[in-house]
Amino acid sequence: MDSDPESVIGRRGSYAKGVARRKEILDRAIEVFAERGADGTSLRRIAEAIGVSHATLLHYFDSREQLLVAVYDHAEQLRSVTDDPGASAVEVMVDAATRNVGVPGMVQLYSTLVATAIEEPAGEAKDFFTRRFDVVRAESARRLREEQAAGRVRDDIDADTLAAMLVAVSDGLQTQWLLDPAIDLRETLSLFSALLAPR
Repeated sequence: MDSDPESVIGRRGSYAKGVARRKEILDRAIEVFAERGADGTSLRRIAEAIGVSHATLLHYFDSREQLLVAVYDHAEQLRSVTDDPGASAVEVMVDAATRNVGVPGMVQLYSTLVATAIEEPAGEAKDFFTRRFDVVRAESARRLREEQAAGRVRDDIDADTLAAMLVAVSDGLQTQWLLDPAIDLRETLSLFSALLAPR
């Protein structure tokens, strides 16, 4: 479940070469953040870590925040290729969370960006995550309605409410996992299915 795949954060570049270069920068940045997390690194240090000049990074991104949001968005779009359209809402969330913890730096990046979105009254992170949560909740609610209609999920609670709860459980467990990796994220999140079972 992702943000709009047509949206572009930062600048694409004028020609196909520029688009390819921007993608190359984001691919490399994903590798760097997967290894190190965001950890307050300046835009200049990020440029050094991914092997480009500070000026090149500024050609595509106006700020550190814009780059970090673009990196997270790009990583989500790459992962969306593997989403199973027939999976349940809980299965989709479990799969996404499991993939997230496979690259701890990306979970940390996500948490950092959500915190920024909450703290800043306006900005790239706030706009991106407001839209992202809308999309994730809507897609989860759509799946849940289908499951309710098929009798696999309880229908005494509104699907939109269940979707918001599912997102909250997933995000909360991933935050706890950052603090204590001993938490079995997959098993714990999977138990949410039992709470959704028809009564």
